[in-house]
Order: sequence, then C-alpha cells, then structure tokens
Amino acid sequence: MTSFNHTGVNHMIFYLLGIPGREDLHVWISIPLFISYVFALLGNGLLIFIILTKSSLHDPMYLFLCMLAAVDIIFATTTEPKALAIFWCNSREISLNGCVAQLYFQHSSFISESGILLIMAFDRYIAICYPLRYSTILTHSLIGKIGVAVFLRAHCTIFPMVFLLKRLTFCRTNILPHTFCEHIGLAKYACDDIRINIWYGFFVLMSTVILDVVLIFASYVLILRAVFHMPSQEARYKALNTCGSHVCVIILFYGPGIFSVLTQRFGRHIPLHVHILLANVSMLAPPMLNPIIYGVKTRQIRDQVAYMFFSKKK
Repeated sequence: MTSFNHTGVNHMIFYLLGIPGREDLHVWISIPLFISYVFALLGNGLLIFIILTKSSLHDPMYLFLCMLAAVDIIFATTTEPKALAIFWCNSREISLNGCVAQLYFQHSSFISESGILLIMAFDRYIAICYPLRYSTILTHSLIGKIGVAVFLRAHCTIFPMVFLLKRLTFCRTNILPHTFCEHIGLAKYACDDIRINIWYGFFVLMSTVILDVVLIFASYVLILRAVFHMPSQEARYKALNTCGSHVCVIILFYGPGIFSVLTQRFGRHIPLHVHILLANVSMLAPPMLNPIIYGVKTRQIRDQVAYMFFSKKK
C-alpha cells in the first residue's frame, strides 16, 4: 500500500482505510451494511410519511416518533454512504473540512436522538401519571418548542468542536484506520496539545447523553411507582405496554454505544477491525430497527401500514 505520510506538514486531506487487515472482505462486509442502510431509509421514511399524512397520528407520541425517524435518517447518512464508497470504490480520500462536517453531523444527530428519547420518556410520564391533563400539557405549540430546543442543544454543544479541530495542525499522519471520522479519533493525530478537545468532549458527553440517561431513568422510576399504584392489573398492563416500544428503543440506542465504549476502554486485546465493525453496527442498528419496533408494537402504525399496502388489493 502506498504511504500517505508527510511528516512536518499540515494535512488538509485524509485517507480512511475502512477496516484495516480485512480489505479482502470489504465487499462482503458492505452487503449487510448496505441492506441495513436501505432498510433504515425506507423504514423511517415510511414512518414519517404515515405520521405526517394521517391526522389521527398527530398526537404528541407520534410527533416525537416522527422527529426520531428524521434524526435516524440523518444519523445513518452521516457515515454509511462514505463507508460504502470505501468498500465498493476504494474512495478513501476525504478533506479536513469534509471530515469535520461528517463528525459534526454525526455527533449532533446522536445528541439529538438522545434528547428525543428523553422527551419521549417525559411524554410517557405525563400520559401515565397525568392522563386527564395530557392533551392540555403537551400542546402542539409546546411540542414544537421542545423539538427546537432539542436540536439547538445538540448543534450548540457540538459547534465549538469545529473550531477546536480547525485550530489544530495535523502533521503526524493523514491515514485514519476507520470508516468515518470521529472527534478524538481525528484530534489525536494533531501535533498540538489536545487536552481542551478531550475535556470539552467529556463535558459534552456528561451534559447531554449522560444527563439524558439519568433523567430517563428518573422518569421511569416515577412511571413504575405510578403504575404499581393503579387499582387493577389490566390497567397496569396497559400502562406498561405503552412504554414497551420506548424501552426497547432506549436499550437499542444506548446499548451498542455503551458496549462499543467499554470494548475500546477495557478490550485492549480485541482486534481493531472488531472495534470498527462495532462502531458501524452502533450507527446502523437503531435507525434500521426503530421503525420495526414501533411498527410491530404500535397498533395504530401497524394498521396504517397494512391499509397502505393491502387496501388497494381488496
């Protein structure tokens, strides 16, 4: 392989290697990734279309689900097209600006999705603990403001990373052993002091994702306390069933990410290609499976899908 190292210069072009050591399997690896990406686009696109076109699905829960589906499309699209270009066309080159833009939208969409999962937990809390006030509390106006606040939080916290990265001089190497760009993954190849990048990344993680997890956990503690005080077993089952889809999505979203972080921190003996594959699974699994989870467990969405595809055949 041709070396792209030019020690002593400020690199403006980088080369993503894909999965080092598994170049002969790139085409085979790309097949499940491509299928997952297509399913993510079709599933979330169908979900958005159904919710926006059916007035009966304009309740808060479905509007939040529509936001989640839109973010899932962005989340998957930030990395997978470039990864597939590497696997299929050996298109490894990416500019510094392109790399920064990729990680910007990747991180901001991740934080946006975390925020949406939090407000969906809040939605379930209001629906179960204050059912008679549900429609008066979660008005369309408030939903719009909450959605704007979630996206502003994500972009405002990630935006400083652009300047933190652009100030660096990348003179060590311009070869990135991955399928996509990451904040610290890129910063560690700079010749400058990156402690501020590390500490800011830690601050963003603690003030967004970790905070969201704590608040989601607190919401479900309150939800469970309310459920177990309900008079009948049927009412308790119905209340818990309305949370089933959301809990599955929460586990699916945070689970692979936590597992990937743990393997990077403690799995020193795990090969690099396994870490990269886990990172790609973390990026694709939630967008691909979220529409399936809600489609299977939510009767209203399931009925609309069935009506759309089978009503014309009758």
